[in-house]
Amino acid sequence: MQNQISADYSVEISGLEKRYTPQRGGEVSRGIEDVSFTVPHNKFFTLLGPSGCGKTTTLRCLAGLETADSGEISMNGKSVFSAAARRDVSPDARPIAMVPQSYGIWPHMKVFDNAAFPLRYGRTTYPRAQTRQRVLTMLEQVGLSEYADRWSTQLSGGQQQRLALARALLCEPEVLLLDEPLSNLDAKLRAQLRTELRSFQQKFAVTTIYVTHDQGEALAMSDTIVVMNRGRIEQIGSPNEIYDSPASRFVADFVGSANLIPGVMESAVSAGDRVVDAKTAVGVVRCERFATPSVPPVAGQELSVCIRPENVRVTTGVPETEAANRFTARITSSEYLGDRQEVVVAVGDIELRAHADAHLDARPGDEVTVVLDPTWTIALWS
Repeated sequence: MQNQISADYSVEISGLEKRYTPQRGGEVSRGIEDVSFTVPHNKFFTLLGPSGCGKTTTLRCLAGLETADSGEISMNGKSVFSAAARRDVSPDARPIAMVPQSYGIWPHMKVFDNAAFPLRYGRTTYPRAQTRQRVLTMLEQVGLSEYADRWSTQLSGGQQQRLALARALLCEPEVLLLDEPLSNLDAKLRAQLRTELRSFQQKFAVTTIYVTHDQGEALAMSDTIVVMNRGRIEQIGSPNEIYDSPASRFVADFVGSANLIPGVMESAVSAGDRVVDAKTAVGVVRCERFATPSVPPVAGQELSVCIRPENVRVTTGVPETEAANRFTARITSSEYLGDRQEVVVAVGDIELRAHADAHLDARPGDEVTVVLDPTWTIALWS
């Protein structure tokens, strides 16, 4: 069976499932269910979702720290886990390195010794002189060469993150696993280090699987994002696909900001027709985007209309009643943010968030016209 595994991807997961049994009885809960995906070589792959969605469980199964109940995992064409074949390669024998959320920096060691640990005690060891050269070169590349002789406790949070990354890269892993490594840092430092982290990944050309609940991190850093919810995969796609073409209400609501308007399908989708008219509380809304559902929708079927605030235009002009997706509204709140106004408008009983022009001459209580750009209006059935 091992010879049948493709080496076209760094990581392949198929039908992975992990169940947890409560210690004092009760129902068995599923940590992850039917998780399947492939990770191309040298790509930055992110598992994104809220707490408890199964992303860290998936990562720990990849690392060998958790044993799945079913499914298969292969790395670079070699099987490291198969429930059917009862194969479970130990973590130290898998071609991985992992940076945990707490970094795992040893406080009783200096920076150099922390970084040198895998070269002294890892899968491949090196002579003293070669170890020193490799460690100093790596510390230089991550900007820590001048701190080599300091105690690791004297480093800032951002420096500790770089040290943990340097140590992981010195393992020369085929797959680098990162479990929310920026979550303990302040917002400004997170923004800086996510750029550095992506740059390091590209520089060292290492396949990286990254776990986070931060949508901004996922969108900024990833080649591919897997959105998870309640132990299952909701959608896999590029950052643009995830943001602009969400496949479900959950993805639309979790990734970025979205207006979700309940409604029913007024016209059925014909072959080759990518336009849906939805009957909603604000009126008939034309949607020119949707993820193809597994079962063809029919007229009268419930759906949600999704549109991002930046695709809602607010004007003070007279509405053109015949135009698609153009409605009379009233401003309920407005915040001036310099480059734009963030406004909330009410169309009947439905409130919509919009990014309006910074110089929009309207105040709360004023009547305006809102236009939902049909090109970016999405129909969601799930």
